[in-house]
Amino acid sequence: MNRRQLGLGAAVTAVASAMGAASVVAQTRDPGAVAFYDAFNDQLAALPAAAQPDVRAFYELNGWRPVWTPERLRALQAAAARAERHGLSPADFFDFQALAAGRGAAEIRTTAAALDYARVLSEGRVRPETVEDLWEMQKNRVNLPVGLNDSLAQNKLVDWFEALAPTDIGYSNLSAGYVRYRRLINEGGWPAFRQGPTIEPGSSDARIPALIQRLVAEGDLPAAEGARLRALGIVYGSELQEAVRGFQTRHGLGADGRIGPSTQRSLSASAEDRARQIALNLERRRWLKREVAPERIEVNTAAAIMVYWKDGRPVHSNRVVCGSPANQTPSLEKQFASVVANPPWYVPASIARNEILPKGPGYLAANNMYMSNGTVIQRAGPSAALGYVKFELRDSYAIFLHDTPAKAAFNLSMRQRSHGCVRVQNAVDFARLLLSPDPTLLSEFDTAQDTRETKRIATGREITVRLLYWTAFVDGQGRVAFREDVYERDAKLAEALGIAISLPKPIDDGAREANDVGP
Repeated sequence: MNRRQLGLGAAVTAVASAMGAASVVAQTRDPGAVAFYDAFNDQLAALPAAAQPDVRAFYELNGWRPVWTPERLRALQAAAARAERHGLSPADFFDFQALAAGRGAAEIRTTAAALDYARVLSEGRVRPETVEDLWEMQKNRVNLPVGLNDSLAQNKLVDWFEALAPTDIGYSNLSAGYVRYRRLINEGGWPAFRQGPTIEPGSSDARIPALIQRLVAEGDLPAAEGARLRALGIVYGSELQEAVRGFQTRHGLGADGRIGPSTQRSLSASAEDRARQIALNLERRRWLKREVAPERIEVNTAAAIMVYWKDGRPVHSNRVVCGSPANQTPSLEKQFASVVANPPWYVPASIARNEILPKGPGYLAANNMYMSNGTVIQRAGPSAALGYVKFELRDSYAIFLHDTPAKAAFNLSMRQRSHGCVRVQNAVDFARLLLSPDPTLLSEFDTAQDTRETKRIATGREITVRLLYWTAFVDGQGRVAFREDVYERDAKLAEALGIAISLPKPIDDGAREANDVGP
């Protein structure tokens, strides 16, 4: 069939559909429905092009009839009133006064607004590929016209909207955190913290009253304790130091009680900036498919933390080292089904060209490396860049998890310093945990570790690995934890959403090891 015939076929189908719809509307003998149908195409054309397919699909489902009765509009207003808990503003989607004033187009514009809000709740407002260089994860997808039609028919509009957003505990807790920070803002937030010299334990400093107010506001210090400490003046005593250590832990900083440059930068963030940072992370979570594998590994590259989930519960966590700002670990969702004991390292061409080959053959020999068919290969061994175990991911752009001989980096606050792969603290023990359900596989791995033989061992099952970027999340104590925007992805997402935000810049707290050229 040629293109002209295809076009004629599509036209005939469209005409037939329109005639059928007109017949359905005519049979209702409802003058309002007939008038609505007659004006439908003109009103649809006035909507943004992206909104038109779903609006048309919705009215095809319900027989081209108006749906927004006063009762249903009240339900829609109730749903819109809950937008704040998702870090959204109802005014961005609904102007009920304007809708009521424009009676002719109110029906179809209300439907378009409802579907737009539903799409943001279910899939997010921004396409992740437009704000991240590489984002490959399972997206959430919902048939919104069908869902809206069914919820109206069943008088469950509010419930339907609430079920569109993620309902997992991570999103729910972060949503509650956003509401709390908005309340703090309405109450005046907290006083600005002036950056200056380091406040040492036991010293006195004029900034102590502002520090106490800040710690009380965010819950790092009980209000009654804060009032008592304020009465003691400007001394930085032991009880206040303990609260500061809690603040430092919540922000991923070294919990030493010293209020130095990194801690002061975190203290300088306003309540408004933190609320907006939470809103950005709620948006990121809405991008993701709601159903997750009960067994999975999740790496938060912003926090450089890994959590292993088994049977839907977090059972193990480790620190990790992720890609540096110049070599960012991407957002990926991939499977892995094997570990490699004592892996050699096939050095990527860019690392070989820029960081290894210029150092000459002596460097290669000293680091147990050799050339083969133009590729630099490092033999397995105690100083090998991949350590004693590698976790192989499928189709992952040469991104994988692995051990490392550079253990000191795990003690740093800023652990974004690799070439993009994820280095796992206590990786051998973690590999044993993954293999423990099958004693035979575990024995194979242990034997390979004893003999230092390079051996690939299948896990016997596929395990999902998700590399995520969350700069705001709720920690195990139920507190909102924040991390610096080390990859500047918050800044890029905020710009796409039209949100003004000013976040603390990260401070690198560790020197680079000259020989650390691992992936």
